[in-house]
Amino acid sequence: MNPNANIGRHLGDRARARPQGAALRVPRGRTPGGDIDYLSLTFAELDAEVGAWAGRLAARGIGRGDRTLIMVRPGLPLIASVFALFRIGAVPVVIDPGMRLSSFLECVRRTQPRALVGLPLAQLISRVLRRDFRSVAIRVPASSSLVARIGPGGPAIADSAIAHCAAGDPAAILFTSGSTGSPKGVRYDHGMFEAQVRLIRDTYEIAPGEVDLPLLPVFALFNPALGMTTVVPELDPRRPAAADPAAIVQAIRQEKVTNSFGSPTLWRIIFDHCRARGITLPGLRRVLCAGAPVPASVWSDAPVFLPNGRLHSPYGATEALPVSSISNPDLRSTGGAPVGRPLSGISVKIIALSDEPIAALGDARELPDGDIGEIIVSGPVVSREYDSLPEATRRAKIRGPGGEVWHRMGDCGFRDAAGALWFCGRAAERVETPSGTMHTEPCERVFRAHPRAARCALIGLGPRGNQVPAIVAEARAAGAADAAALAAELGALAAAHPQTSAITRFYFNPRFPMDVRHNAKIHRLALARWAAAATAHETGGPAP
Repeated sequence: MNPNANIGRHLGDRARARPQGAALRVPRGRTPGGDIDYLSLTFAELDAEVGAWAGRLAARGIGRGDRTLIMVRPGLPLIASVFALFRIGAVPVVIDPGMRLSSFLECVRRTQPRALVGLPLAQLISRVLRRDFRSVAIRVPASSSLVARIGPGGPAIADSAIAHCAAGDPAAILFTSGSTGSPKGVRYDHGMFEAQVRLIRDTYEIAPGEVDLPLLPVFALFNPALGMTTVVPELDPRRPAAADPAAIVQAIRQEKVTNSFGSPTLWRIIFDHCRARGITLPGLRRVLCAGAPVPASVWSDAPVFLPNGRLHSPYGATEALPVSSISNPDLRSTGGAPVGRPLSGISVKIIALSDEPIAALGDARELPDGDIGEIIVSGPVVSREYDSLPEATRRAKIRGPGGEVWHRMGDCGFRDAAGALWFCGRAAERVETPSGTMHTEPCERVFRAHPRAARCALIGLGPRGNQVPAIVAEARAAGAADAAALAAELGALAAAHPQTSAITRFYFNPRFPMDVRHNAKIHRLALARWAAAATAHETGGPAP
């Protein structure tokens, strides 16, 4: 085992093992023949590039342990800046670029970065909003061009000079999506990154030399450690659902992509594009689809468009990833979304639902197979705490008898008799009625069978414990008669299933509030606030 746990060492290892292997391809336009024109770097070139960045950052005064906010474009600037910071022992802070400005600034204030590596606009923002960026003492400009073309900097820091880090040393701060609350910074240590790389590689049998198209930019950071070529996709990470599927499909086919990670929303768009043009993607060996439960239509379409590959859905969160994975779900069940068996080294328990902190594992009541409760997990990929949020840490972490940390996923679910895990929805989005608790996923699966309710949301109206359940469908009704007819059809579906028979109230919203990162997580609590003033359609009586 390497005595230096610094996750950044993997790039140097790849550069020595496969110096001429392709490490990175960045799109820069089209050739006269219509192909995507890529700037290509080998592992040796990328390693040298990272060394140049590291020298430049160190020359500006960034050193070991310095929190450094990254505000750069995906691709070369992101990979080079993050691995350069690893190399000098600094701590990159990565925040979603599409986050609301108020939430972004809150993250900056809480994280207190000492340095900023950013584009000119980021530099300007940090100076205009200086109160929010008052902790920033060092500002380093970044560019999508190679460092060698930016101008002189410090001397390159060679891989041999990589900072020595223990497994428990801080490596990075990554933020949650904030789909059911404010985004929270998750402290990653080098050992956690190492465990993730090992588990992803072994679970999906990823081999060096494969080609990856990461449709979530942060996942490109795993590729140097996995030995995969990174093909930077042509999409705006602030608006992933607006991506051009033709450009994505062209990149997959042209660059012989074997692996890709993306949300169910993106893969639905890609598969629809392929269907309309009679295209298949025979070179893809695996698609990792996560961020929200994968719809049945995406599962059923996958074998058609991936004739030599397989769709996998890993389950996890920023605080703990991956936890489990599935590639052959039971599409007939309405009991929840199957998310597979826990992966090697990951322990999972289902405990009784509680909105209160749980200090010790012995204070939690573990539930038997089949009972829905809160999912908690432990293992080497589980983070120990949030950054600068002691109360959030207290509410999300449970100490085990051996000192291990159990993370409360904030998800409801159950384990079946075979040991497989099922996801039933976010705990914060459960609906507490006088008759009992209703969970989003088992209920919404019933209504997604309707073609006009492929995206729908269970919400609760009123105080917890006395809530009225309702369904919001992402649909535009063409007048009162159409709305009444659609509500009646959804009401008939509700009456046919025991878990939804109490739902008689329906709303129609033409555009759901969604998370930016995946465009797959519905902001149900926001929809509940919207519905409080919206027109309801009742199937069991007149609307109030």
